[in-house]
Amino acid sequence: MVPTLHQLTTTTAEETRMAKTEPGDIAPEVVAALEAILLVAVEPVNVKLLAQVLEQPTSVVEVLCNRLATSYDEAGHGFQLVKVAGGFRLQTRPELSSYVERFVLDGQQSRVSSAALETLAIIAYKQPISRQQISAIRGVDPESVLRTLQARGYISEVSRDDGPGLAVLYGTTPLFLERLGVNSLEDLPPISDFVPDAGVVEALEAGLRVVPDSTTATADTND
Repeated sequence: MVPTLHQLTTTTAEETRMAKTEPGDIAPEVVAALEAILLVAVEPVNVKLLAQVLEQPTSVVEVLCNRLATSYDEAGHGFQLVKVAGGFRLQTRPELSSYVERFVLDGQQSRVSSAALETLAIIAYKQPISRQQISAIRGVDPESVLRTLQARGYISEVSRDDGPGLAVLYGTTPLFLERLGVNSLEDLPPISDFVPDAGVVEALEAGLRVVPDSTTATADTND
């Protein structure tokens, strides 16, 4: 069962202490308005903006959002209220994604190429970064991939290099965080989790090293 509006609007002593405010009883229409805003919002909504629209302290809005999120989780709804990309957003539950994709995409998925994913990962962990630097890491010119990622809204030009040529520097966008489901870049897994240690690299190099056949080497020397 979902808690009543009265339960949602009555702030506990612990929440009051955490919010560092004395919100008292919040009018039920404030909670209803909060839900309505989150329902029509296309992108995550910042708490400060919600507080401005609802004419409530940001600490109170934060408490209400967290309480709504908990109530949705406890009720077992197919949607959830999450904090992502610096704001709150209503979204479907990840475990139900197969049903949502079947309905929205009708079996058609627009996939990001492996080259685009590699480039996006490099930008995410090394930003701000220039096209030349990306090229040096990947070994290929990423110009077309960069255009694709920009068109999808995952990266943007964030600044220019101070060096000769004033190269454009790229970085990820809030949409990237939103699609990834994280609140900030600090929430990305450490890159060390994906990089093998020195021992593994040495073993790989040894296994891939081509050792000339001794018989062939002797024959070549005699020739």
